[in-house]
Amino acid sequence: MNKFYSLQDAVADIPDQATVASTGVIGWITPDALLKAIGDRFEATQAPRNLTFYFPCGTGDAMYIGGMDRVAKKGLMKRLIAGSYINPRHPETGERPKVMQMIHKDEMEAYTWPIATSMQWLREVARRSPGYLTKTGLGTFIDPDVTGGRFTPSATDDLVEKVSFKGEDYLFYPTWDLNYGIIRATSADANGNLSFENEALVSSNLAIAIAVKASGGTVIAQVEREVPRGSRNIHDVQLPGSLVDRIVVVEDQAFCTELERDPNYLGEQRIPVSDLPKPPPGADKIIAARAAEAVRKHELTIFGFGASGDIPLVMAEQGLLAGDQVYDYEFTTEHGSYGGVVMSGWQFSANINPEAVIDGITQFDVIEGGLCKLAALAFAEFDEGGTVNVSKFGTANPGSGGFVNIAHNAERLVFTGTFTTGGLRTSVANGKLCIEQEGKVKKFVKQAQHITYQVKEGIKERNQQVFLVTERAVFEVDEQGLALIEIAPGIELEKDILQQMEFRPYRIAEPLPLMDASLFREDYVE
Repeated sequence: MNKFYSLQDAVADIPDQATVASTGVIGWITPDALLKAIGDRFEATQAPRNLTFYFPCGTGDAMYIGGMDRVAKKGLMKRLIAGSYINPRHPETGERPKVMQMIHKDEMEAYTWPIATSMQWLREVARRSPGYLTKTGLGTFIDPDVTGGRFTPSATDDLVEKVSFKGEDYLFYPTWDLNYGIIRATSADANGNLSFENEALVSSNLAIAIAVKASGGTVIAQVEREVPRGSRNIHDVQLPGSLVDRIVVVEDQAFCTELERDPNYLGEQRIPVSDLPKPPPGADKIIAARAAEAVRKHELTIFGFGASGDIPLVMAEQGLLAGDQVYDYEFTTEHGSYGGVVMSGWQFSANINPEAVIDGITQFDVIEGGLCKLAALAFAEFDEGGTVNVSKFGTANPGSGGFVNIAHNAERLVFTGTFTTGGLRTSVANGKLCIEQEGKVKKFVKQAQHITYQVKEGIKERNQQVFLVTERAVFEVDEQGLALIEIAPGIELEKDILQQMEFRPYRIAEPLPLMDASLFREDYVE
């Protein structure tokens, strides 16, 4: 039986109303050519129509690796459920991603689920169980008493239910069939056995394939080459051909955004830590350097996007990871790369010089099991009631990614971000910080626009320790609320802190300690 197809033939029979699941983490491991083939077929024939797409994570960068933007066409995409969305403007055209444009115009039913939920739900589809049951997310945006994960007015169906089980409330995600799985690997043989040797991540490939096959559906894989049967060690073959129906060879499939195939992400060689790129100067670098003080040796630490993702690179620049010292630290992200150094920007999610990589659904078992003791995550808003928002603010609808699951299960949390946003400019001199231009948007608000995580609940119920680190102040959160515990040298308490907040901290340390002057180096700020 021939499993190799052309791009066009591989997707030619996808019918109207089908459900299609696909994988990818920004630009990593994205089956971009297959997704483009679906979009191209629709442009040429106006078929298939009214598909439901299921992306456990934000797939593609909406620029050079289009990903989910390839199928973001009115009439083709009826419904989208995604663990996260891509929102930045294209650097050349200034255009927002097509998915985000459709959301703003309400041209499809858009939902967002926490990434761990979106991956673990696949396991329940594969098991043909009634659905996925969890406490994680109660009281947040995914709770049907809040928004039920809806992102557009046309998203009216209840995809999430609140149920009582043994006297306690849970969130329940009913399962439904997945008709097609669009996945990606590196190599395939004639039997369809897949290996991932040129991929820095595995993500949800295995979970999607199993869930689709259990649904009676069709799995289509994009690879860069065909290899002879029996030419690979069996431990290299992670997805057996019994779970793969069609294969398309795309020899030039992109490795990652702005990155050619790099053996340092694959364990084939190791780049000296001293040669790693330095985070660009700016407020985020100050924040990352201060937040790095929370990182402990021999403790599994998970990093999120933004300033928190810069922490390992700042530590590398400071010489803390030189030589064998790097093995004293256990760094990971929500996507399953372990060891080495977490990278930032478009390369975030994979580690350089990794020691191991596991698939996405297994990684979230690690996270939900509370094994990541420290989590460093970004924040877009923090409100008086102790709510953190990263999922929806202003015209940005990025979704929560793995934030909800990571925050819920860590013992210690460090939320990082600038104090204000929208035009903030800073400078430093003589170990002091100066606000050259204040941001237009306040991030410490009376009420957050979206409930991504409720910090006080984590403190009360799970005894979490929580801090917020900004470029000009450090806060601790306890059951009573937000406490100001450090201020940057050069910063005025009233003008630069309190007047830039919509509420006052319930406590201000007296005397108020200064942040370490060594953080405010002239090479840290433009």
